[in-house]
Amino acid sequence: MEYLVTMTTQVPEGTADEVVEEVRRREAARSIELAGQGHLLRLWRPPLQAGEWRTLGLFAADDEMELEAVLASMPLRVWRSDQVVPLAAHPNDAGLSYEAHAKEFLTTFEVTVPDGASEQEVADIQAREAERTRDLAEEGHLVRLWMLPPTPGSWQALGLWRAEDGDELQVILKSLPMGMWMTTETTPLTEHPSDPANSQV
Repeated sequence: MEYLVTMTTQVPEGTADEVVEEVRRREAARSIELAGQGHLLRLWRPPLQAGEWRTLGLFAADDEMELEAVLASMPLRVWRSDQVVPLAAHPNDAGLSYEAHAKEFLTTFEVTVPDGASEQEVADIQAREAERTRDLAEEGHLVRLWMLPPTPGSWQALGLWRAEDGDELQVILKSLPMGMWMTTETTPLTEHPSDPANSQV
């Protein structure tokens, strides 16, 4: 099973710089080990405020207990809090490789089907959506797609995308047939020095 983990680090005041650097060095080494074991799939940096230290990680584990053991084995965990979101399979997931390419973005989709929509209308739009996502995957724009835990009255999905910039991504997202029922939140991602994808190029 895959998990998206938001890792927020707060170094205690007064910690010597050399101590911080030593922990970061051990964290990088442990990240390489976890990638080799198939637990750490990707690492990104989201937009950060001044003084913020936050990382997004995509992990794989058999269950949440194994994931916790993986996260607890990382040296920065002594100063870090982790927010875990379990990811479920999405029927339109292309399952592309994680090789770094162009700019990457995470999008959270929340789909709310109108009360008056018929089952046939929903089925037709879902079929068109599946066809469009296949096209976008073949074009190299849609890397992965997951289901998020459901919320009352709607369902949510998480997408990993590649685009030249935010404007191109918006054009791509507007081409999705479900767009009329969907609200989208986009997080631009920047490279993390310990991202396993860096070793795949």
